[in-house]
Amino acid sequence: MRRYGKHTDEDDIRSRPNRKGNRPRTHIRPKHEDAAEGMVLTVDRGRLTCLVEGRIVLAMKARELGRKAAVVGDTVALVGDLSGKKDTLARIVRIADRTSVLRRTADDDDPYERVVVANADQLAIVTALADPEPRPRLIDRCLVAAYDAGLDPLLVLTKSDLASPDKLLELYGDIDIPYVVTSREELETGGAADRIREHLDRKVTAFVGHSGVGKTTLVNALVPEDRRRTTGHVNAVTGRGRHTTTSALALPLADSDGGWVVDTPGVRSFGLAHIDPSRVINAFPDLVPGTEGCPRACSHDEQDCALDQWVADGHADPARLYSLRRLLSTRERREGD
Repeated sequence: MRRYGKHTDEDDIRSRPNRKGNRPRTHIRPKHEDAAEGMVLTVDRGRLTCLVEGRIVLAMKARELGRKAAVVGDTVALVGDLSGKKDTLARIVRIADRTSVLRRTADDDDPYERVVVANADQLAIVTALADPEPRPRLIDRCLVAAYDAGLDPLLVLTKSDLASPDKLLELYGDIDIPYVVTSREELETGGAADRIREHLDRKVTAFVGHSGVGKTTLVNALVPEDRRRTTGHVNAVTGRGRHTTTSALALPLADSDGGWVVDTPGVRSFGLAHIDPSRVINAFPDLVPGTEGCPRACSHDEQDCALDQWVADGHADPARLYSLRRLLSTRERREGD
């Protein structure tokens, strides 16, 4: 075996020819300092639709990003063909740090997190007062996810012509949550959109709700020039609606100075497997003062919990404590599996 000393002549070292004729691989990646900034509007099977300098550009993720995925709402850096013309494809080379991330899991037993939207400021929870019946526990779960992500919640109650909102609003009376009550007629005529728009200006708002509550109809009223979907019907047997939105989509709010709405697919559950159980109480600010008398490391679902006396003294609605403990017991079953 030939050995080379410390000072070798380069002519003595044999190099293997590159038969393909291309440049050798390197671990040094280009910095793409001239990349353009864009916003991800929707993601569909590995293709991302982005808004770049007022143009709609189709892009794909660069290989050097690895498993890091861009989601709706992300601010990204793009290179390549940014013309937005048909059959062109740009490349996303960087994903900016996120200011917020709204996550959910399919259920409390599913460890896989699904990022709903990035960089949102507000979560609009859309719930019908009837047809289908309201689901307060789903609202509570959305509130948990919103508070955990640092988003401001907004409660939107639809179909007030079929049922009164008083009972549901009373349940959340001790929580300072802004709300808007609308009827089916207002959704159809656009009157509801005018009142809701006051809460959306200059904010990125994600709309969530289970199918059949009128979420997509409302989004279409807020962004009339898009109207990409039709409203699904509610099954008379199950009380559930048909999914009319199949992927999240960010849309510019009409007549707004920088406002965006993000329409998301209808959900039938909102799993919280990604959230530490000790943070669930933060979604119930009306109950937080009652925890001051709790023993250390109280789970708020045990015999010595001070919340029982707090609620018995009339400081909060018993239904709120029931919702909290239902969430906690669900999480405990998941952790014990």
